[in-house]
Amino acid sequence: MNPADTIAAVATPPGAGGLAVVRLSGRQALSVADRCLRSSGGRLPSGFQPRMAVFGEVVRDGVRVDDVVVTVFRGPKSFTGEDTVEVACHGGVLVTRRVLETLLVSGARPAEPGEFTCRAFLNGRMDLAQAEAVADVIHAQTDRALGTARAQLAGALSRRIETLRDALMSVLAHIEAHIDFPDEDITPDTTNVLSARLTTALEGIDALLRTAREGRFLRHGVRTALVGRPNAGKSSLLNRLLGHDRAIVSPVAGTTRDTLEEVAQVRGIPLVLVDTAGLRESDDLVEREGIRRSREAAAEAELILHVVDAAVPWCAEEEALATAWSGKGRICVANKCDLPGALPVPGAIPVSCRTGAGLEALEQAIEERLVSGGVGPGDDGVAIGVRHQRVLERAREAVLQTRSGLEQHQTLELVAFELRVALTALGEVVGKTSVDDLLDSIFSQFCLGK
Repeated sequence: MNPADTIAAVATPPGAGGLAVVRLSGRQALSVADRCLRSSGGRLPSGFQPRMAVFGEVVRDGVRVDDVVVTVFRGPKSFTGEDTVEVACHGGVLVTRRVLETLLVSGARPAEPGEFTCRAFLNGRMDLAQAEAVADVIHAQTDRALGTARAQLAGALSRRIETLRDALMSVLAHIEAHIDFPDEDITPDTTNVLSARLTTALEGIDALLRTAREGRFLRHGVRTALVGRPNAGKSSLLNRLLGHDRAIVSPVAGTTRDTLEEVAQVRGIPLVLVDTAGLRESDDLVEREGIRRSREAAAEAELILHVVDAAVPWCAEEEALATAWSGKGRICVANKCDLPGALPVPGAIPVSCRTGAGLEALEQAIEERLVSGGVGPGDDGVAIGVRHQRVLERAREAVLQTRSGLEQHQTLELVAFELRVALTALGEVVGKTSVDDLLDSIFSQFCLGK
């Protein structure tokens, strides 16, 4: 990524539609636009009033490519912090390509994935945590995930990181003052005060780390296996949670022969539901392969919905399955509770996939299981990502070493070194100590045009 280049890309998804947006950004954005864009009255983009949509046309070699609406954003008051031009054209695949090609032959180069957002970061329009949140907003699958992403985009995580950095910086300043004036030893009272500040900082880091699990769930979904014996109603439960018929449902046992995956939203949490073949002994080669895949899906799942038939007495086979999954997040679901012969199943949530009875209680149980033990977003909606988790764990270890060294009266230079490690790690969350390799890794995962 060369920040001196002027870049262009289609900012809307590929395919036919009513409109498409082609984005142009860089130091020469207005010069490039002047070569191929004009208003219906003949004015050039460099003369357009900022943030005002202007009807015009794209022209190449004297031939009109398309009628468009052009909006100019002057830097630094733009998404990237540079002069930016957004061209709204007709949304056909060919016409969009022609508009982009016209901008490219006029002096721009194709943008790399995430390059617009990367420039926004490099130009100080947002920090690194906020830049990552742009991708989270785009890829959010549920309202809950979207709310978390928007909170991070608004700076919720960044503010908490800055609070932690300020607290550690004050401790470092105190320690370095004593290094500069070695005759002034740190008194026991001062040591206790600094240690208490470090403990408070650790509590803040731990509070952020507790949100990592939900952050992973919201961003990537919770892999959830629907498992049980044949004809218990696994496919029916899948259809109910999805809200539409996706899996084939039949009274004939063994209908499902392979795993089937779909994403459902349950209480704002995306579940990657995996419908599986019924578990039993079978001589059928195809069914046996399906059963093998079912056990594999259960082993990989983060949550197991153990579906049992409430109209059939609990047996040794069900007990064996329950025992096998006891170490995982397992919720027992007693289906067919509406049938006259239905029996209560201890510890199970009674539901009827036919009538929908009990589904709300099941969804509540799923939510409680996934956010139990204090795991969940922070009070401000923060739920950290995998990169944040790794960095914060490194910061936590360095703060622990700092506190231990201070309390054990180690050399102050060593104590200060550990504290700087913690500050550097915290800085990585918001990009204050970022390196090119880290930026390339993050922004290469973005879509084109963003």
